[in-house]
Amino acid sequence: MRTILNLIWLVFGGFWLALGYFFFGLLACVFVVTIPFGIASFRMASYALWPFGKTIVRKPGAGVGSALGNVIWFLVAGLWLAIGHVTTAAAQAITIVGIPLAIANIKMIPVTCVPLGKEIVDTDRIPYGSQPVYSF
Repeated sequence: MRTILNLIWLVFGGFWLALGYFFFGLLACVFVVTIPFGIASFRMASYALWPFGKTIVRKPGAGVGSALGNVIWFLVAGLWLAIGHVTTAAAQAITIVGIPLAIANIKMIPVTCVPLGKEIVDTDRIPYGSQPVYSF
């Protein structure tokens, strides 16, 4: 079932969302200082491309640097990517088949806004003691 949902997701919005994350990742990698943002964006691109069967957990060692980075991320890229998620979700929610995809799209928005300090793992391999932030 995950594969079917991922394929439907890929065709009806996942590719374009992943392309947006990839674009922001390339843009962030232009300057050496913003490379961590680029890496986070590339992680989110792979997640936006194939989200079902994966979950997001908090990294235990994330601290003040991640919090400050998330503020900068939100102002520069997170808000625009969140708008992309809302737009795609609205288009997907028009059909009955697209409603689960629209819900998944909306669930990705908080992670889109603050991706630093989080890790994307398979739902079968959640680290011991970690609680998933969002799961599909």
